[in-house]
Amino acid sequence: MRARTIVSVVVAAGILLGTSGCNLFAPQSTTAKYDASDGVSGDVGDLAIRNAILLSEDGDVANLLVTVVNSSDSAQSLNVQYDDGSDKVTQEVNVDANSSVTLGTEDAPTVTVTADLELGSLFPVFFQYGSETGVEVLVPVLDGTLDEYSTLLPTPAP
Repeated sequence: MRARTIVSVVVAAGILLGTSGCNLFAPQSTTAKYDASDGVSGDVGDLAIRNAILLSEDGDVANLLVTVVNSSDSAQSLNVQYDDGSDKVTQEVNVDANSSVTLGTEDAPTVTVTADLELGSLFPVFFQYGSETGVEVLVPVLDGTLDEYSTLLPTPAP
């Protein structure tokens, strides 16, 4: 009787290890964070910068398309900064508590980047708020070739 119990435990342990062995030693792909679209991401304190893209038609003026997620209980003023070739330009964006804002879409706040941009390259944009240490993100500069971006290009000033 005792031998039968020991054999049952050994068989159960063998089945358990055999069916869960992959998860025991190999990392799960579903837990890896990655940028699923054309944009890039970064984190500044409680703010998550997601899917940042610069959209430009001519390489002189670009529309920053980005989603900012605020997971804190207080509103934040995010500073978006870039170098236009002669000075640092800073634009401020308000993000309400426990919410998100998508910049650069219709009826949303916009951040316009005026600099010497090369289509297809990466352009450094710095995100920072409050006393948090900021993060520089190398944002891809794309044009309106893809249909989903064609309506998000910057509009010329009247």
